[in-house]
Amino acid sequence: MALVTTREMLENARRNGYGVGAFNVENMEMIKAVLRAAKEMEAEVILQTTPSTIRYGELSSFTAMASAEAERLKVQAALHLDHGDSFSLASQALRQGYTSLMIDGSGLSFEENVKITRRVVEMASPNQIPVEAELGTVGGKEDDRESRGGLTDPTEASVFVSQTGVDSLAVAIGTAHGFYQSAPKLDLDRLEAIQKVVEIPLVLHGASGLSDQEVQECVRRGICKVNFATELRVAYTDGVKELLREKPSAYDPKAYGEAGIRRVREVVKRKIQICSGR
Repeated sequence: MALVTTREMLENARRNGYGVGAFNVENMEMIKAVLRAAKEMEAEVILQTTPSTIRYGELSSFTAMASAEAERLKVQAALHLDHGDSFSLASQALRQGYTSLMIDGSGLSFEENVKITRRVVEMASPNQIPVEAELGTVGGKEDDRESRGGLTDPTEASVFVSQTGVDSLAVAIGTAHGFYQSAPKLDLDRLEAIQKVVEIPLVLHGASGLSDQEVQECVRRGICKVNFATELRVAYTDGVKELLREKPSAYDPKAYGEAGIRRVREVVKRKIQICSGR
């Protein structure tokens, strides 16, 4: 099955009150793990790569691997540019076959965020490729950028969506990228207020480390796409470490990869179950 866009899957999630899992992948093995989990769970998924991952692996390589695996397994999957940091990168991703784009102007002023988001939307629209943006700033470290965070204002969110024509919106309600240093305090009332004034799918970044109940409550209050990255990285690394503890003389990279795949696949299956409310 060819890669699909996120438009229909997120609109279906919004109408029917569930969340779609979006999983950051760093290499071929993580792509395989996510898609194997999706196949087993009979679920649709979003594969994501950030700018640093793209610098490591190249846009064309991720498109080829994701397309081949989705076709082989007959899984409905989208390939999404996560935290795209420039118009240039977004346009390159579009040309290389990505089926969903994020432009992250959250570190800019409101006016500059609107400007760059609208420019990416205008570029992607003729190709029917949906665009995600971020308003407010999710805290923590994402790629090379670190932020203290700033919550999304519902009134600004309504104006932002109207002025940009963006297809989905990542909101800041107290989550953070990376490892949490203390228990997050989610502003669920803020999320509900945004959901009431914005008629597009909402996205939760920084879900790694939230409890199952917290993720499900966010979905209940309007989140349609839930991003997971850190937990997948930890799972992959733990799988490799376990193999080396048990078999310190192992030297075949394929064995490392299979060990990582097994751990990541189990995490992804659980997250799909949590997001879908199964």
